[in-house]
Amino acid sequence: MAERAAAIHPSACREYDVRGTVPETLDEAAAYAVGRGFASRVRRAGGSRVAVGRDGRLSSPALEAALVEGLCESGVDVVRLGLGPTPMVYFAEATLGVDGAVQVTGSHNPRDDNGFKMVLHHRPFFGEDVQDLARMARTRDWTTGQGQVSEHAILDAYVDRLMAGYAGGAYRIGWDCGSGAAGPVIEKLVQRLPGEHHTLFTDVDGHFPHHHPDPTVESNLDALKRLVAEKSLDFGFAFDGDGDRIGAIDGLGRVIWGDQILMLLAGPALAEHPGAPIVADVKASQALFDHITTLGGQPVMWKTGHSLMKTKMAETAAPLGGEMSGHMFFAGEWYGFDDAHYAAIRLIRAAHLAGRSMTELRGAMPAMVDIPETRIVISESDKFAIVDRVAAALARGGAQVNDTDGVRVRTADGWWLLRASNTQAALTVRAEAGDAAGLERVLAELDHYLAMEGVRR
Repeated sequence: MAERAAAIHPSACREYDVRGTVPETLDEAAAYAVGRGFASRVRRAGGSRVAVGRDGRLSSPALEAALVEGLCESGVDVVRLGLGPTPMVYFAEATLGVDGAVQVTGSHNPRDDNGFKMVLHHRPFFGEDVQDLARMARTRDWTTGQGQVSEHAILDAYVDRLMAGYAGGAYRIGWDCGSGAAGPVIEKLVQRLPGEHHTLFTDVDGHFPHHHPDPTVESNLDALKRLVAEKSLDFGFAFDGDGDRIGAIDGLGRVIWGDQILMLLAGPALAEHPGAPIVADVKASQALFDHITTLGGQPVMWKTGHSLMKTKMAETAAPLGGEMSGHMFFAGEWYGFDDAHYAAIRLIRAAHLAGRSMTELRGAMPAMVDIPETRIVISESDKFAIVDRVAAALARGGAQVNDTDGVRVRTADGWWLLRASNTQAALTVRAEAGDAAGLERVLAELDHYLAMEGVRR
């Protein structure tokens, strides 16, 4: 294996994880190299044990085996958790006394993608850390040793901990796991929750035969909408492939988008932590930031990306954070990481504390007119350069721009966003206004700048 581990493909080294297409840009040799490099970093930081989990993708078992081999050959002991969602691995890292953790996962990416999310000493391993793994692979700058492998079944303890945070009433809820790694957790969780629960696609299947597990794409919620309608349920939840992103719909089948989920969670969080900061990404509605201010909190707009968000939350001591993509982060009573299962628990609690149905809560939200997060496929080598050129053109025109992550442009009618995706070869756009006519003007401006780059929305 070591002879094949000369490098990690440059395109697989993303901002906050290693991710690529199997086998074109990610293979077992790269997994081995990630293991050797991460273990070396763990040992040089004084650590000796790493927890490892994997999602349900078809390539995950082979990549996990190669990763574990690399970790052991660089001298760390491995606690093998087996199949499960990413938040379960984060929970293991927070509670088992290990020095780091790696989850083999392709998250919400296309079926043939896979990758590695990492935590070192309770902090996200991202940015220059990921680039360092590639450098270490090129130069073979690895420690050596022979670590031991043990297995630890943590699923039941994780569900116990989820239930410890439950303080909601009894509801009738639909749950769509999309054949992803959240399935086993949800099967156990709904057996213990009060109320009536109906589950979809809880069997883990890397072919994703029913729909792709990405709840930010509304068509992936069609089965959940049908279930909620047919059974007259109160609301429904959906999960991405590795269980760290949540989607939600109300009793009428209306999507509760990521920033709206954060609006629901903000009230209880600020009641418990008055005046606290709450972090949201640049794709979130202006209505969310205004809502946090109205509740007496401090809205913090930050870069998209789970590692970046967790780091900002730690820096600001925020009890809550969230992204449009459905990553919801909980500190305070939780551990600071993004967890879709715990987000579901907290959303049920939010509805219970409000004393109103989820449908009423969704209906009372500001009626902004917007386009959801939209991805435009673009070459990996071009996406950042396009954003940079648009930013330069905006600067020349004197536009009102927030450049926290890409460009978020305020206009008289609303705002639009253009940023490069950190997980896919794509640009991400979003726009919002107070009414349809205003949105048309906002989108016309966005399309103008895209057209200057030969890009169509």
